[in-house]
Amino acid sequence: MELAIGKTADPTSGGLIMQRNKVHHVSTVERVASDLGVSEALIQDLTLGLEPEDGVIWVYGANDDDGILAFTDEGIEEVKLLLEEYHRVSPSKA
Repeated sequence: MELAIGKTADPTSGGLIMQRNKVHHVSTVERVASDLGVSEALIQDLTLGLEPEDGVIWVYGANDDDGILAFTDEGIEEVKLLLEEYHRVSPSKA
């Protein structure tokens, strides 16, 4: 028996809704900064205007009202691009 998967976004049409976002892990700003050899503060500054669609999310714990900045793989790629631009424009800053 095969399951036919419809490509509709209308749940009233009888078709299945395809999940588009298949994120299964994120990396914290601390991890990304360490991996890229830059400060957390720089990454936070560069990614200030990014949205969840850019691969940026906030993770909250039970006793954590401030949250932790985290990135999907796509978000990390965006951070790398922003860092390249930052270093191109401000080569003396690290």
